[in-house]
Amino acid sequence: MSKRRAGSRQEVAAAAAGISVSSAHRIDSGRLQPQAAKPRSRRRPDPLAEVWEPLLLPLLERHPALTPTTLLEHLQEQKPDQDLSSVKRTLQRRVQQWKALHGPTPEVMFPLAYQPGEIGFCDFTKVKRVVITLRGEPFPHLLFHYRLAWSGWAYGQVIHGGESFVALSEGLQNALAACGGVPRELRTDRLSAASRNRDGSYALDITPRYQALCAHYGLSPSRNNRGVAHENGIVEAPHGHVKRRLEQKLLLRGSCNFDEPAEYGELLAEVFSALNAPRQRRYEQELEHLGALPAFRFADYELLNVRVRSTSTIEVRQVIYSVPPTLIGRQVTVRLHHDRLIVYLGSDWVCQLPRAYGTGSHGPRAWCIDLEHLIDGLRAKPRALLHCRYQRHLFPDQHWWNFWQRLLASGDRDAAARLMVEALYVAVRVASFALVLAFLQQAQQRQILSLSLLQQRFRVPPRPSALPDPVIPQHLLASYDHLLPGAPLSSCGSGAAAAAQTAQARPLPQPLAAARSAG
Repeated sequence: MSKRRAGSRQEVAAAAAGISVSSAHRIDSGRLQPQAAKPRSRRRPDPLAEVWEPLLLPLLERHPALTPTTLLEHLQEQKPDQDLSSVKRTLQRRVQQWKALHGPTPEVMFPLAYQPGEIGFCDFTKVKRVVITLRGEPFPHLLFHYRLAWSGWAYGQVIHGGESFVALSEGLQNALAACGGVPRELRTDRLSAASRNRDGSYALDITPRYQALCAHYGLSPSRNNRGVAHENGIVEAPHGHVKRRLEQKLLLRGSCNFDEPAEYGELLAEVFSALNAPRQRRYEQELEHLGALPAFRFADYELLNVRVRSTSTIEVRQVIYSVPPTLIGRQVTVRLHHDRLIVYLGSDWVCQLPRAYGTGSHGPRAWCIDLEHLIDGLRAKPRALLHCRYQRHLFPDQHWWNFWQRLLASGDRDAAARLMVEALYVAVRVASFALVLAFLQQAQQRQILSLSLLQQRFRVPPRPSALPDPVIPQHLLASYDHLLPGAPLSSCGSGAAAAAQTAQARPLPQPLAAARSAG
């Protein structure tokens, strides 16, 4: 008003007073301040007046988790003669307002900030929305996921089997090697491979192997509270991003079937490479704050001592594996990884086997049979194929198995066993499985299939024949007479003449050895 009295225009006076032009115009005109808005009064009667306090409110106070839909259904059961469908939205607003004022207090989430090189997170996750197959068979597996908290750099790999310590050890060490450095702290969830999950001291819950692994890399282990997954949110939330990108890659590829696990692993590496691309600059900055890697790796396997059975097999974790028959009766050392077994005889490497997983400790045993180990022994005993316990696992695929069933149905089971064992021998030692199977199917269609034809077609080397029994001629007992004291050296001959000569040289009342025929 002082500006207006000094002759300033209304707009200038309003700007000097810090008010709007409309407020200045109202003040100039002498109008009063607008009254505060009053709460809007109800325009129609409350449809819940009769049921809210006597029926619904006690239910909500006892069970705050009840939803408006459940309460509405309860009302309809209590008052079937009333049409309550029109009060659904009113009931939703009423319940929402009551929970905001009187309901349980939600958990408060705090934004967290980490320093470079401070902490890394790791976890296992399962691919659920797509079915990965290997050569047409379902491939049960997990994904190991490691992530740096500050930069968001991530690493992942395929894990066979479950959340075992060997899987955790190999995945973590591969992640640290790919990262090029070690953070100060490692956070996991309640992994049974890392902790016993008991109530009590945290330090006592950490398993000795996991403690030794962290000590080897200079990591301080930590874990989230039981049942509080969001405390691992740095790695839990990106699980979904990884799996969505993996699904998109599989759509572009056009198939979820792979020939080898390594092919699937290469596709997963492409997914993580794409995720890390926009974080490369922050990763390089965080790399300067990471600790150095140790000179050597920690053991990412379990050592087992087993004895090779007479069946040329070993049993490891409810799974029967075939090994070379030269090891029968020997005790071997097995390095058990999550995806493979490495067999040593003493300190000498013998073979490497793919790891298989059974159905459980109380289920039937699984079989992992390498035909190359057993084909020579099977060729020596072809009839064993008819009743072998792991007969199905001796055949490389379903096509060979179907052909074997047709051979059995054709008639002579012994002849079928000899033919099939020879065919498997040819496929392992001479030709390929596909080539031999194609020949067998064609010959069967032309009705000319026989064992001799198979051997002629692929020039199969003959079976090694057994060594002949040695023929040892029987010598004469008189040939030992020259060992007697005083016997002449010339009496070492054989036959009746030698015996007579010995008797003449030194007559004895009862000669120690008489002449005998060679028979």
